[in-house]
Amino acid sequence: MTGTGDAAGGLGPLEEAFLETMRGTGASAGGLYLLAPGGQALSLSMMSGAPAELIAPWRVVSLAAPVPVADAVREDRLVWVGGQEDMIRNYPRTAVAVPYHFALAAAPIATGRPWGALMLLWPGTHPPQTTPRQRDHIASRCRHLARLLEEAAHEGRPAVPPDRPRELTVETSRPTRAQSALAAVDFAERLPGGCVGLDLEGRITFLSGGAAELLGRGADQLLGVRPWQALPWLDDPVYEDRYRAAVVSRQVVSYTACRPPDQWLDFRLYPDASGISVRITPAGTGPRPSPAPRHETAATPTRAGQLYQLMHLAAALTETVGVQDVADLVSDQIMPAFGAEGLILLSAEASRLSVVGHRGYTRETIDQFEGAPLNTSDLPAIQVLRSGVPAFFSDPDELEQYAPEAARASDKQAWAFLPLTISGRPVGCCILSYGRPHTFTAEERAVLTSLAGLIAHALDRARLYDAKHQLAHGLQQALLPHRLPAVPGLRVAARYLPATRGMDIGGDFYDLIRLTRTTAVAVIGDVQGHNVAAAALMGQVRTAIHAHATVGVPPGQVLSRTNRLLTDLDPGLFTSCLYVHLDLARHRASIASAGHPPPLLRHPGGRTRSVDVPPGLLLGIDPEAVYPVTDIDLPPDATLVLYTDGLVEAPGTDIEQGTADLARHLSGLSGKDPEQLVGAVLHHTRTVQQRTDDTALLLLQATAGPQ
Repeated sequence: MTGTGDAAGGLGPLEEAFLETMRGTGASAGGLYLLAPGGQALSLSMMSGAPAELIAPWRVVSLAAPVPVADAVREDRLVWVGGQEDMIRNYPRTAVAVPYHFALAAAPIATGRPWGALMLLWPGTHPPQTTPRQRDHIASRCRHLARLLEEAAHEGRPAVPPDRPRELTVETSRPTRAQSALAAVDFAERLPGGCVGLDLEGRITFLSGGAAELLGRGADQLLGVRPWQALPWLDDPVYEDRYRAAVVSRQVVSYTACRPPDQWLDFRLYPDASGISVRITPAGTGPRPSPAPRHETAATPTRAGQLYQLMHLAAALTETVGVQDVADLVSDQIMPAFGAEGLILLSAEASRLSVVGHRGYTRETIDQFEGAPLNTSDLPAIQVLRSGVPAFFSDPDELEQYAPEAARASDKQAWAFLPLTISGRPVGCCILSYGRPHTFTAEERAVLTSLAGLIAHALDRARLYDAKHQLAHGLQQALLPHRLPAVPGLRVAARYLPATRGMDIGGDFYDLIRLTRTTAVAVIGDVQGHNVAAAALMGQVRTAIHAHATVGVPPGQVLSRTNRLLTDLDPGLFTSCLYVHLDLARHRASIASAGHPPPLLRHPGGRTRSVDVPPGLLLGIDPEAVYPVTDIDLPPDATLVLYTDGLVEAPGTDIEQGTADLARHLSGLSGKDPEQLVGAVLHHTRTVQQRTDDTALLLLQATAGPQ
């Protein structure tokens, strides 16, 4: 975090404002996310009231992810989750990873630009609905946080997402804090049974004599450690899960456990913002059914947090689409979840390795993997891939015995080589590494091995999708013009961008047709659907328009004839289209629309307005549809902006509002070069919204005209 705290590690204005927000809203836990460089992900900057391991799956969140903080920023709105049922219904992936009772609010932090998001959690006793006053207070606090971030940026000390979130404490004032520590200890010792204090990370901070006697361990063995780590008979995921439930829900939780051989103990957990008070009492002796039966094996049971984390990651992997999605997910979530500092994700293709993602390594180290042959190379990644058995190395000496060259190839100190296989078929290899020696416990090895199977299936599915997607986009690109013709009296710039969410092929198209020395035709359109059929129909529409335009058919008739062709073909898809006939000698444009968004006209001084063009029916609906023509002036240095709805439409926003925002942005731009204008427009739309549809953009700027 830059520009928020002092050199001594104290609290800066941003930290103080965040904690004040938690105090003012009564939230039991919270987090502040900042937009990461590149604007496509949110990174947790600071947190309070929850253990770090609970937040691990959400330390880095893609803006495209179906989670509350991403929705809040992407849709610029307050997201409220009133309880567990709301979470299951609206955010099932999150509900799987945190199956507890609590309420949650996620709100965008923005000024003229998005800065990040605020996340607040309340106990399960919180009402399921927010009040207008509470919503206003959250919005007001977010505006204050945004101003602090903006001021820091203007002063040259912008806040940047840290490598690890800063953990802060909300200080509260309690009369009992004034009592002496000795009196508090005496009070606890007089109570029957035992008393234990836990911090929010689950570590024991206080232990009464009665508790030590019931647990069978002294304070020197228990203080500073977690109960399930110090007491084998509490080493069961169910017991840790009860602790997590108390921390998140802030509600009283209880369970019964058996201290061998037959001493049953009742545990009652009382949580608040500072930790958990645990009351332990005998529950009788003798055999009785355990609510959490333990299975005696050689391996240590997997931690509850890791189980939920594995379920969360499994759900996330099922939602990945392309290979890059898989690589990003492994980098952004799996690495921090296991505390790794380096990652290499390799794909096995055509009997060779291919690097599909990496973090924490130099280019020189990565190059040794690229193209390595599967049959002859002795790289550890290929050895484990051939054997199908994971390999774990806790320090360089262990790896050097296995592969001397690999141990000296980087500065890492511990490694997990995970083969990615499906039914014995090699898919790739995932390498996790650490900057210092790291002992891999039995449970960690088990979780990583299970995770490798999930990654293998996700990567294999993503490779197949990418191959199909590349084929489809190759078809689409072949149908778009490779370059636009030079037309005297006209400056032109065009772009086609695929969607950033949803990888399907689109049917957006544009074209520029030179007719005579002083006339030309510009066309832009969007075929319904996102598949190969849409791309194929797009090619037919372009061909039909080109054929009719070059024989001198008027604009309205070009659309009418193309419409009759599509209704005869009956492809089952509809097409929007905007057709512009340009008379560059007279500086006039004639425009006809088939249900397409209206063009924008940017005057020489910069003022931009929407052109009122009566829209006819979409192409392919009614063979008798009529398409009115609108004539406008196009003076020198005026720019006509043609676009598809992907540029102005976003979830939760009105397309008319999007069009008005685009016109306002164009009005505020300086300069007139079409290429610069296109770049500025696309940069603006990328920073304010996540594209969910393909986008085509065509700018036509008149010059002094052909002489």
